[in-house]
Amino acid sequence: MENEQTKKLVSYANGPSLEEINGTVSVPQTGNFWKNLVAFSGPGALVAVGYMDPGNWITSIGGGAKYGYLLLSVILISSLIAMLLQYMSAKLGIVTHMDLAQATRKYTGKKLGIALWIVAELAIMATDIAEVIGGAIALNLLFGIPLLIGVILTIFDVLLLLVLTRLGFRKIEAIVMTLILVILVVFLYEVMIAQPSIPDVFKGLIPQKQVLHPGELTMALGIVGATVMPHNLYLGSSISQSRKYDRTDDENIAKALRFSTWDSNIQLSAAFFVNCLLLILGSAMFFGHGDELGTFSALYNALQDSTIAGAVASPLLSTLFAVALLASGQNSTITGTLTGQVVMEGFINMKIPTWARRIITRGLSVIPVLLCTIYFGANEQALDNLLIYSQVFLSLALPISMIPLVYFTSSEKIMGKRFKNTKLVAGLSWGCTIVLTLLNIELIIETVTQFL
Repeated sequence: MENEQTKKLVSYANGPSLEEINGTVSVPQTGNFWKNLVAFSGPGALVAVGYMDPGNWITSIGGGAKYGYLLLSVILISSLIAMLLQYMSAKLGIVTHMDLAQATRKYTGKKLGIALWIVAELAIMATDIAEVIGGAIALNLLFGIPLLIGVILTIFDVLLLLVLTRLGFRKIEAIVMTLILVILVVFLYEVMIAQPSIPDVFKGLIPQKQVLHPGELTMALGIVGATVMPHNLYLGSSISQSRKYDRTDDENIAKALRFSTWDSNIQLSAAFFVNCLLLILGSAMFFGHGDELGTFSALYNALQDSTIAGAVASPLLSTLFAVALLASGQNSTITGTLTGQVVMEGFINMKIPTWARRIITRGLSVIPVLLCTIYFGANEQALDNLLIYSQVFLSLALPISMIPLVYFTSSEKIMGKRFKNTKLVAGLSWGCTIVLTLLNIELIIETVTQFL
């Protein structure tokens, strides 16, 4: 009896990536650009969520509060790198019909595949830790729910996910895009109220030597580490296959790749805009108070403190900030669960129901947050430190997913002559991989040194 129940819960997976949604969304057989763009729009939003999750908020707002508009150029460069990586991620999925986990397992072997799976699972847990912390703090700020109870309540978002999975993938995409719009509108409104210096904003988008100074460089590395996330590469290579078209025809494949790239770049531009708004908000409202704004609660309180935020400070700004934080956490919950399915099925060919996957991932992620909350007496600063450590681990895991992605998409044997990376794209990709790896190593050293 027990064996039969186990079989129902766990099954063998060796089919298409995320089989439930693979090739389920129809696209028009027309040359109309706008109809095709609408049909292919959606997966990019799920990917973009990872570039504006709670892990980004402290670094972006803190960067503005400490160094003004200087680090806007870092956000710009990080976003351009993200666009390049997601283009290759979508291309791998569309051309080979494999996600990054499946391709890595196929071309590296079982033992290495299992080791890489463990790293990928830990990266997903690290991302989930940021979502748990962000969600718990948002519930505390909005409703006064104690942090310990808030952490426990985040487990029940599995119920939300169960409802969403019954609505269909297109509906999930629409919900995610709506939540992104909420975040975008909230921070656009708050930045307009703050009245930033527009000339200084544009000046900040131009890289300057001052970024290389020790303090500025540490904050810049934090922004890079919190922006480019490894799990997004697995997710992007999978959900890019959700559209239904003739996969044996090169012209249809090229069309799918072209519009997937449009979708990804548009959504990542929105993520870039949100991260810029966060930094601009920090600069316009909190410049000179950077050392006082190390937690979400401190930011929440500062938005209604006229001695810090100026005459525009109000409870409304604080409430909107907390609402956006909650929306960000819920968005990341959806994409984190999908990514978990991708890596488990791709690396070890194990398939379990979505609800079980969510409970396991969130349950494991909640444990360190609960222990930290109990040990430090619900001290938010301790939770924010844990969030920073989770971002450091993501920095360490990033090259492990980037290197295979660049290698696979640059291989004529895997991609074919038409779809392999051009010399320019391959050169830029390897250059970005090397630079990001070195920067992430530096970030790890700086963070560990800071907390020792």
